[in-house]
Amino acid sequence: MIILKTPDEVAVMAQASRIVAEALAVLKSAVKPGITTDELDRLAESEIRARGAVPAFKGYRNYPKTLCASVNEQVVHGIPSKRVLKEGDIIGLDLGAIVGGFYGDSAVTVAVGRIDEKSATLVRVTEESLSLAIEQARVGNRLSDISHAVQQHVEAAGYSVVTEFVGHGIGRQLHEEPQVPNYGRPGQGPRLQPGMVLAIEPMVNMGGSAVRVLDDRWTAVTVDGSLSAHFEHTIAIQPEGPALVLSRL
Repeated sequence: MIILKTPDEVAVMAQASRIVAEALAVLKSAVKPGITTDELDRLAESEIRARGAVPAFKGYRNYPKTLCASVNEQVVHGIPSKRVLKEGDIIGLDLGAIVGGFYGDSAVTVAVGRIDEKSATLVRVTEESLSLAIEQARVGNRLSDISHAVQQHVEAAGYSVVTEFVGHGIGRQLHEEPQVPNYGRPGQGPRLQPGMVLAIEPMVNMGGSAVRVLDDRWTAVTVDGSLSAHFEHTIAIQPEGPALVLSRL
């Protein structure tokens, strides 16, 4: 069942999402060669708690950290560790917060120092696909119009969309209905209605779409070892006009 949110509930989710966005902005500034993903995790938790929110991921299904930090071929759900970031890496930073019982969720992929043109293009195309998806998130469209916008842009650039992980509804639970795939034919699925709140999150691989989960039961990596990028925003469908992007500063 898709749970529609009231304007007051959307306002609380906007608070949670803004805290996530502010924390991610701090993390982006901190990403540099020589820092560990554990240091980024500690910074993420500090920034969320300093703003009066609760980390959304820590303890969720026994996830041990506040931040998901996915480096290079890691697609999503990378567990922070003593790993030291190197010049030329890319890192996906996925973060959530809870305010007043409601969740906010967002992700960015960041360059570590200078990266090569191929890596930069992957990151840019993935972020563009999220923007194009959000443009489709309006009353009257169907859910798969969002999905199709991602797939069309990504595949036109010669990349692959991950099919094993998807975006999702969000509210009092981190993951609610509906699922929001990053692929599919347009004009399918439920019609978008005011009060729907979605976490749209393209996950894009430079090589093939296949992924596997490591023995830690969390970290998903590309099977072929190719780079992967990930962006995410929490958005709310409005009665008219474009979606409200809750997790954008």
